[in-house]
Amino acid sequence: MEFFLGFFGLISVVILGFGIFLYRRSLGLKKNLEEERKSMQRKMYELAILKELGERIGYSLNVQNIIDIITGSLHQFIEYQIVSYMLLQPEKIIFKVHLEESVSRKFINEVKNRMLKSLSALLSKEFSENQVEEVLTGAVIIDEIESPVQSFFNIPLVIGEKVVGVLTVAHSDPGLYKEEETTILYKITRQASEAVTRLQEVITNEQRKLNAMVESMSEGVVMTDTDYRILVANPAMKEILNIVDKEDISIFDFIDNLEGKFDIRGKLEESVKLDKILPVTEVLLANRYFHILVSPVKVNSGLNKGQIIGGVVIFYDITKEKELEKMREDFTSMMVHELRSPLAGIKGISEVMILENKKKKKAKKDLEYATVLLDSSSRMLDLVNDLLDVAKISAGKFEIHKEVLPIKDLLKTNVEILGTLAKESKINLKVNIAKNVPEEVFLDKNRIGQSLINLLSNAIKFTKEGGVVTVQVMSHNQGVSIVKEGQENNFSWFIDKDKEEFINLPSSLFVAVTDSAFGIAENDIKNLFNKFKQLEASSISEHKGTGLGLSIVKGIIEAHGGIVGVSSKEGSGSTFYFTIPFDTNVIS
Repeated sequence: MEFFLGFFGLISVVILGFGIFLYRRSLGLKKNLEEERKSMQRKMYELAILKELGERIGYSLNVQNIIDIITGSLHQFIEYQIVSYMLLQPEKIIFKVHLEESVSRKFINEVKNRMLKSLSALLSKEFSENQVEEVLTGAVIIDEIESPVQSFFNIPLVIGEKVVGVLTVAHSDPGLYKEEETTILYKITRQASEAVTRLQEVITNEQRKLNAMVESMSEGVVMTDTDYRILVANPAMKEILNIVDKEDISIFDFIDNLEGKFDIRGKLEESVKLDKILPVTEVLLANRYFHILVSPVKVNSGLNKGQIIGGVVIFYDITKEKELEKMREDFTSMMVHELRSPLAGIKGISEVMILENKKKKKAKKDLEYATVLLDSSSRMLDLVNDLLDVAKISAGKFEIHKEVLPIKDLLKTNVEILGTLAKESKINLKVNIAKNVPEEVFLDKNRIGQSLINLLSNAIKFTKEGGVVTVQVMSHNQGVSIVKEGQENNFSWFIDKDKEEFINLPSSLFVAVTDSAFGIAENDIKNLFNKFKQLEASSISEHKGTGLGLSIVKGIIEAHGGIVGVSSKEGSGSTFYFTIPFDTNVIS
């Protein structure tokens, strides 16, 4: 009996020992499985993030976007309360913090100070908090949380062997970050850095080609990326800024050397944001005049076609053109003034000679000679006066002298001046003044009279015998159709549609001169109001001109704040019109 009890006791001990062995082994297996699961999870994360980085940074140089991808998925394998990064920018340091859990402002400031010290140590350069621009996301800040930073590590961000920032994770619990976690994060950031570096090398090579291309250009050319870092600045540009010997040029060199005369940073920002080419007509730098063009630079092919990747600024030296323009203006002004006095004298003497010949009834030949002399000097004096007006308009020195005048009397007086010419040409000259025309208008009497006479004389000299020339005048009310207003006043003209220039036209005096001449081709209309431009059809008329008249009319009317234009139908006639905005204080 004792034997059996001993035997069963031994078996029980063996079974118990074997059970303990199996239990311990199962615990070991479970632990190993858990470690393998964690290891597999880390590898899966690593593969997933590297795949995403490969897809995203294959065509991107935006380091901030790349770091956002990494920090956005760190919680999958590492525990932290905050993840943050600092990136160096041309004018600031971006400090972006994501709070996975709430922490205090003191906790964030401690992380910020540690990161600044790391940057300073890596770059051997001091940085201050004033340079930092902070961006916070995630949980809220709770200052009552007293826990300090206990677990913390930095990873430098390196692009092309150059430190551009640091990436940091932090927690208030001690001893969290082991070699495995830090190794994966190092590997991921290194992979991203190498991809960006390779892309930068490609871009650097292309930049060298571009630099070689623009070096021979006489225009100053500078190109920047979207962060306003200088990518290209050709020798002409350096010479303009007087920084020929400087290798590394920044946007601040431009800001300093342009001395506030041209806001290059502001114009680049405006051009890129609006996706628009911005011309700046004239800038004076170191006694040289420049026309400046600012334009966005876009990708023109591939998946990112149309994406703006930077800006370009081109400086065109227009100093010689300005000098030539000034010489031309000075010469014209001198000739006009020099010719004016003797021509006025010749005209005056001619008038006296004609009067004397008539009184003394001298030979008919003498009278004819004196008449020819008077006509020639009058035409030459008119030409000189026209040249003087054109020179003033071109130089921006054209002046008008407004006064309150009875508009109906002014219109009738100037129409009567050309009544004799109309009769001699056997042309019917009519006047149609609408009832809504005010009694008085604020304008320059002589200049508006000059404009009306110019349009009337053109209409008369190009209209065939037996034709009709009509002066039509009405008040235009803002927002109302010009065509409709003409119909209400029974106007017969060639304005049959409301043009774009009539939209939002202020309330104005509307003056139209309509003829029954040969009309004007659509292609010729666009050149009518340019200097020295005449219609080929003017050869029909025996009267020759300089092509300055309509240009002067345009200058006069625009000086009054109005518009001038023409509507025509080939083979039927034309309507030339101009407007004079009402001064509501003097309309009566």
